[in-house]
Amino acid sequence: MMLSTNRIYIRKLELSDAEALYELRTRNLKYFQPFEPIRPDAYHTLEGQKEKIEKNLWKWKNDLGYSFGIFLASTDQLIGQVNLSHIVRGAWQNASIGYFMDHSMQRKGYTTEAVNLALDFAFNQAGLHRVEAAIMPRNTASIRVVEKVGFLYVGLSKYYLQINGVWEDHHIYAITQETWQEKSLNN
Repeated sequence: MMLSTNRIYIRKLELSDAEALYELRTRNLKYFQPFEPIRPDAYHTLEGQKEKIEKNLWKWKNDLGYSFGIFLASTDQLIGQVNLSHIVRGAWQNASIGYFMDHSMQRKGYTTEAVNLALDFAFNQAGLHRVEAAIMPRNTASIRVVEKVGFLYVGLSKYYLQINGVWEDHHIYAITQETWQEKSLNN
């Protein structure tokens, strides 16, 4: 399954993508560090990325999460990842969204396009009602992404996640299927 724009496409990451994912994460290790939890050294190996993909494939199969690679349409190069995780069904029908983009590919609109595609999947294929994003206040680029695609600010969650060894406050943003449909009708 693949979703695309003219410039990028997203698809489920497979084990055959492990080397490209390892190279992407290695190339951006220092850049990503201020925005991610501290991970064991094994995570930052090829084997660690294979294990991560295997876990994500299991989550996909069991409707617990959907992990997509972001690829350039012109070259098929893996340039990032967008994930729908922490899926809760029942009365809530909610997921969290997270994403990262190769530092050299940022500020070109690719992340915004990928998040739009992931939301299309969330609401039109996965049957979710709400998607939430938690973003550190200093991550202004990420805040711009969610605001561009229609997320609304919910509030500040103090000491929300441990990032790079520090409990960090996060702005919470959310978008519902209704808001998504209204936005789609107006575009």
